[in-house]
Amino acid sequence: MKHFLHLIALLSTFSFSQNWDSTYLRNIYNEALSNGHAYEDLRSLCKDIGPRLSGSSEAEMAVLWSKLRMESYGFDEVYLQEIKVPHWERGNKESGWIKLANGQLIKVNILALGGSIGTDGTLEGDIVEFSHMDELKKAKRSKVEGKIVFLNQAMDEQQISTFKAYGGCYAIRGNGAVESSKLGAIAVVIRSLAMPVDDHPHTGSMHYEDSIPRIPAAALSTSDAELLSSELKKGKCRFVMEMDCRNFPDAVSYNVIAEMKGEHPNEIITFGGHLDSWDTGEGAHDDGAGVIHCLEALRILKVLGYKPKHTLRVVFFMNEENGNMGGKMYADWSHDRGERHIAALESDRGGFSPRGFDCDGDEKYITMMRSFEALFKPYDLHAFNKGYGGVDIGPLKTTFKGIPLFGFVPDSQRYFDFHHAPSDVFENVNKRELELGCAAIASMVYLLDKNL
Repeated sequence: MKHFLHLIALLSTFSFSQNWDSTYLRNIYNEALSNGHAYEDLRSLCKDIGPRLSGSSEAEMAVLWSKLRMESYGFDEVYLQEIKVPHWERGNKESGWIKLANGQLIKVNILALGGSIGTDGTLEGDIVEFSHMDELKKAKRSKVEGKIVFLNQAMDEQQISTFKAYGGCYAIRGNGAVESSKLGAIAVVIRSLAMPVDDHPHTGSMHYEDSIPRIPAAALSTSDAELLSSELKKGKCRFVMEMDCRNFPDAVSYNVIAEMKGEHPNEIITFGGHLDSWDTGEGAHDDGAGVIHCLEALRILKVLGYKPKHTLRVVFFMNEENGNMGGKMYADWSHDRGERHIAALESDRGGFSPRGFDCDGDEKYITMMRSFEALFKPYDLHAFNKGYGGVDIGPLKTTFKGIPLFGFVPDSQRYFDFHHAPSDVFENVNKRELELGCAAIASMVYLLDKNL
């Protein structure tokens, strides 16, 4: 009888806790949807500051903007963490043309890949097409030497997760210049990593190897990639391009940090996104939405009077796009301060409708996360899987062994319409979807704080 009564007491306690959590999540969603600041904060970041490439004046102003916004919400502490970041500039607008055998020129839309060297004036050469990176790697040097390589590998439209499709052809952007240069190419042009066929070229980071000659690297819009491929099927083509990009010495920048202190102040739950963006749009989805998700999540918990067990720390990381110095230096800095990290969460997949969370951690953390499913069901969150946390929080895995990393998972179908493109602007973010993301992250942070 004694054991039976103990079991009843435990079940009653569990039921009360579940009901309390359910009510608290409802309050979080009500605040986000009826009194939210996220949409206006994102508008201001995108329109008053603009694109925020590391080392730029806009990135510098974004740091000041972020600190002021955090201070306006009255968090327990707001401060900057100094870091060094790469400084690459695109320079004058890129130009590109297809030159047909009869001399006819067709203007195309190109963007230099981040980190590329310039062309030192106009560069022209015969162009040779490869439909896959593996095809280029198998090519004979005689086919490539002295020519411009065209990597026309499309994202796999049969992948339901567009991030898997992106991962499948990332190599043409990241390694295209190196593999082309190995065979004597004078430049490389890739099909933009994007799902739709449109006129927006998509930039993104690429790399060189010191032992391989550096060649210019650019992305061609998907519609122009289709056009170039069709012209090459008719006969020989040349390509003309000009890019003015250049590298400068590393610049001083900052991660921007806000905290709500917990009962155990040295035990940290970090959540955030990256403040920097590429320089062609406004960085609205990548990753303006992510930093605003997390800022708004902390604001909501403060407004609701939540008293955390652990210190809740929002970090706006600088330099995810072309170096991840913000994430790397944050992990080292936190370790050197003797902090204990309990968990970390990142939002860097756009401001679309929430679908759930991934967990990069031991099975016990995945089991814990899945125990939240019933609480999230009324809000249409259903995907709770072992998966990826994020680039910015990734270095914490090395510094704090065993830490679980959580990645916010919104719907992915439209993300690569805008990713790294001029179309990644505030107008392409839906207010309600953004607010639902803020509420989902605030709810997850609340549940992690209570259960870890």
